[in-house]
Amino acid sequence: MPTFLVQFAQFHEDFRLPELQSLAQFEKLNLGYNESDYSLDCPYFKVQLDSAEDARRLIRRAILIKNIVELWGEGRTYEEVHQQVKEHPERWGLYKDVSFKFVVSAYNSTVSNKDQLRIINSFSYLGFDGPIDMKNPDEQFNVMEDYGAAAPRKDVTPERQWIYFGRLVASGSRDLVQKYNLKKRKYLGTTSMDAELSLVMANQALAAPGKLIYDPFVGTGSFLFTCAHFGAYTLGSDIDGRQIRGKPGAAGVQSNVEQYNLQGRVLDSLVFDVCHHPWRVDNWLDAIVTDPPYGVRAGAKTLGRKDGKPLAMRTYDGVPMHTREDYYPPTKPYEMSEVLDDLLEFSSRQLRVGGRLVYWLPTVVDEYALTDVPQHPCMKLVSNSEQNFGQWARRLITMEKVCQPGEVQPPSKEDPESKPGHYLFREKYFNFGRQDSANGN
Repeated sequence: MPTFLVQFAQFHEDFRLPELQSLAQFEKLNLGYNESDYSLDCPYFKVQLDSAEDARRLIRRAILIKNIVELWGEGRTYEEVHQQVKEHPERWGLYKDVSFKFVVSAYNSTVSNKDQLRIINSFSYLGFDGPIDMKNPDEQFNVMEDYGAAAPRKDVTPERQWIYFGRLVASGSRDLVQKYNLKKRKYLGTTSMDAELSLVMANQALAAPGKLIYDPFVGTGSFLFTCAHFGAYTLGSDIDGRQIRGKPGAAGVQSNVEQYNLQGRVLDSLVFDVCHHPWRVDNWLDAIVTDPPYGVRAGAKTLGRKDGKPLAMRTYDGVPMHTREDYYPPTKPYEMSEVLDDLLEFSSRQLRVGGRLVYWLPTVVDEYALTDVPQHPCMKLVSNSEQNFGQWARRLITMEKVCQPGEVQPPSKEDPESKPGHYLFREKYFNFGRQDSANGN
């Protein structure tokens, strides 16, 4: 299998490999790699694919990949690189008469114009006779120098660690990050998700034309837009319709649907408590993509009275309260661990086998353990990526439904009194500063 070099963006490093794996699964590609070669500190990663066409398919919708290059040579020195390139002269003739350009770049360093010209001229033996076109060439050849992850010092000349050379095959879709940039969006709320991560989640969910994707905590609809961008039909719901509608006479979720011209794919956003949902069928969703409310920006609520008493029919001037347009039913706090347990149970019933659940799990960094990730006998963990904020973090959890409820026996908890690290997360989050003050920090 030919070897290709993936050039990742040096952002959200813990999310890059899971996205790559999801895209390979989505495209049904024969992808090979040595996972031990992957490093969060390095943007370069070698993979094996059957063809350049497969490489293009792999990254055509990637968010965290900049480029993929057909690798022609690599080494610690240019002599080693040239030696490998010269071992396959049959490649050169394919591009002898096309327009082309060379791009020389360095990770964690810079290459002067003088050195760039010298490096480019060292490849003159390739014998390309076509015109040089710096704007729109038929082919682009990349020289990439890797100076490692250590921050460069002004008083020390950085040491080059590796060199790669090859033909650019395709670039990712990082331009979509700007298209869905929150700063350009007409309607926002306190829980609107960053565009880059929303797009990554859509890839993790394997969003595609003909699929139906649902967000049970839809808020202002960020995931509806990014999943619909990749062709899926999307649907959302929330216990609080005020975020969906927006203020009277102002923008709402529908304003963003129109902004992105997604009217044919974003089906609707409904108002109800997902714990008392109206769905009458099972196994109808291809993916669930959501950011459950965990109390940092908004706390979770479920229908009911805080005092535990049953809801009673109330009237005003003889009119049942629940029939009024301005009626908002009473709600009570919904503890985070209960939210996630219910989310997994809901997913195990509503997803098709092979469908994916993609959601955010809040964690306290010092308390987190792998066993804190909620489990369900019908759901298999696919990936677990961390976005760290210091004392707390959130993890993007991707799970896949592998069987129907009832086909496996749910495991019994060894210690029913034990609580996961995200139990009472809201209280822990708002106590971070107080704990530091109490410790004299």
